[in-house]
Amino acid sequence: MSTVELLAPAGDLEKLKVALYYGADAVYIGGTKFSLRARASKFTIDMIEQGVLFAHQLGKKVYVTTNIIPHNEDMGELIEYLQALDKIGVDAIICSSPYIMETAFTHTSLEVHLSTQQSVLNSVFLNYWADLGVSRIVLGREASLDQIRQIQHKSKAELEVFIHGGMCVSYSGKCTLSNTMTSRDANRGGCAHSCRWNYLLRHKDTVLSNGYDFQMASKDLQTIRQIPELIDIGIASLKIEGRMKSIHYIAVVVSTYRELINDSLCNQRKPYEYYENKMAKAENRETSSGFLLGKPSVNQQLYNARSEFPNKEFVGLVEGYADGFLLVEQRNHFVAGDWIEVLSPNPNTQIFQVEAIYDSAGNLLDAARHPMQKIKIKTSVQCQPYDLLRKVSS
Repeated sequence: MSTVELLAPAGDLEKLKVALYYGADAVYIGGTKFSLRARASKFTIDMIEQGVLFAHQLGKKVYVTTNIIPHNEDMGELIEYLQALDKIGVDAIICSSPYIMETAFTHTSLEVHLSTQQSVLNSVFLNYWADLGVSRIVLGREASLDQIRQIQHKSKAELEVFIHGGMCVSYSGKCTLSNTMTSRDANRGGCAHSCRWNYLLRHKDTVLSNGYDFQMASKDLQTIRQIPELIDIGIASLKIEGRMKSIHYIAVVVSTYRELINDSLCNQRKPYEYYENKMAKAENRETSSGFLLGKPSVNQQLYNARSEFPNKEFVGLVEGYADGFLLVEQRNHFVAGDWIEVLSPNPNTQIFQVEAIYDSAGNLLDAARHPMQKIKIKTSVQCQPYDLLRKVSS
């Protein structure tokens, strides 16, 4: 493990394994209770135990989010749930509620990390939590690099900083739009992403927008050019956001930051464009550096243009190799004759041309056109389980 932790999201066991396989030092996951990302929280206690066992066999860590702002009806079985996580060997929980923290300190030996929901943006507030027993603070995303450096200098606890992923348009995620408009509480795991809807913008009787094309969303965060300074500051953990993202997204983002961190620590960093070009194969939204370089400009917001660019280059997940065939779970359409790039933790790229495609029964196919179908690809290129295949753009 490097001297700075690379922390990745995992929405399910498959994503957990991919994140760790592609270079994350730790993952954070959501259980079915007390997690802020309700739709991305698919881990039962049994699944959490499997994930912890897998991670610990690799010498890596699992953190579980218990970061909702709870109401009375949310508090049932809290003690039993935290004790179950403790028994499993979860490495830490991530909390925003002081009551959940106090319960963990009183009834378990769990390490507690403070969620970004508490908007810690100064060393005095940070050390207040540290004095209560919190071992790591996830800083609010509104801090600049200069402010982070000042906070770190006086900090009694480890610092964790977001480096990649979605940026909430409101202050540290304290948004009531979703609750007001859809009765889905963003602070209890139900955000409907109302800021990304299309709106008609008016000033008095004048329509300022071009139809229903106004949004309030921020561009996603991407910090490739700020990673060396964050390492120099002494940040303990660099955090990627996106528990609902695909395994292709996780693999590309994690492996790119892993390579950048390793290269930076060894004083062998390549030009930033090298890492940005690798990252571009995963991105489907416009990005910016967020608050790290100071107050964001108008160019870092999405006011009147959607920024999603569907990326269908990812064509399959490798399950193994046997007798001259790659065993693959197909994801997107491709045909014999297509050129395929292998994405793996090894930065050395392999490219091959598809000779022939067969279904699991051995029938020759003219194309792989059914997502999740088990297929076989004839090739001499040997890949490992969890390698990803993507079509080389023409």
